[in-house]
Amino acid sequence: MADTTPTPPPRVALFATCLVDLMRPSIGMATAKLLEDAGCIVEVPSQTCCGQPAFNSGDRDTARALAEQMIAAFEGYDYIVAPSGSCAGQVRKHYPELFKHDPNLARRADAVAEKTYELTSFLVDVLGVREVDAVCAGTATYHDSCSGLRELGVKKQPRTLLASVDGLTLTEMNENEVCCGFGGTFAVKYGEISDSIVTKKAENIEDAKPQMLLAGDLGCLMNMAGKLSRRGSRIEVRHVAEVLAGMTDLPPIGVPEKETGR
Repeated sequence: MADTTPTPPPRVALFATCLVDLMRPSIGMATAKLLEDAGCIVEVPSQTCCGQPAFNSGDRDTARALAEQMIAAFEGYDYIVAPSGSCAGQVRKHYPELFKHDPNLARRADAVAEKTYELTSFLVDVLGVREVDAVCAGTATYHDSCSGLRELGVKKQPRTLLASVDGLTLTEMNENEVCCGFGGTFAVKYGEISDSIVTKKAENIEDAKPQMLLAGDLGCLMNMAGKLSRRGSRIEVRHVAEVLAGMTDLPPIGVPEKETGR
């Protein structure tokens, strides 16, 4: 006789990320809404930095200490989902590297890495979501952030979901896969190079003539929003999760609320 016991919904730990928590909490709320709408039980464990800035700067001791905290807080869940390709990429690709010579933590790090996903990849590739219930009238262009694209293969997934948003037309910019110049500490260490890169990115965005710029990493979005603002652009900058969740009532990234009249 076939087992008719219903499969329990997955318990998903929302890894909000530092930037989202500090600069744009609405992205975390949009992520939670999308996951709940897809049938997940969403919880938000106590969390801190994943260690990516330290890792990228060569400080392996600090990166490992932060990673140990993350592993302990998140390993009990079915999945770990972040609205960030760079933070998800740090956990999925680099945690195993950090602990490969530590017999006590290697297995745990590998297990956490295997169940960590970027938001749109999790929705499309794991849960099989193809449509969202959202309305956003206008035109948008999408920037493929480096870590999500190159480390996690996030390319088609956000576009699949955006195609289902009622009223939204996606227009591709030239060189949408080219870096925006942020790169975390890269933008601080090499300011002139970073500015040159984001200037070219801003030109490509403007040439596509969108009303809105979307991406999956807040660091990239803040960098591009800053450059577009300094160029006098009126293009709205938003995280893809906010559009997919139908949560576009807040001012765009980089625009204070007082400037919107809200």
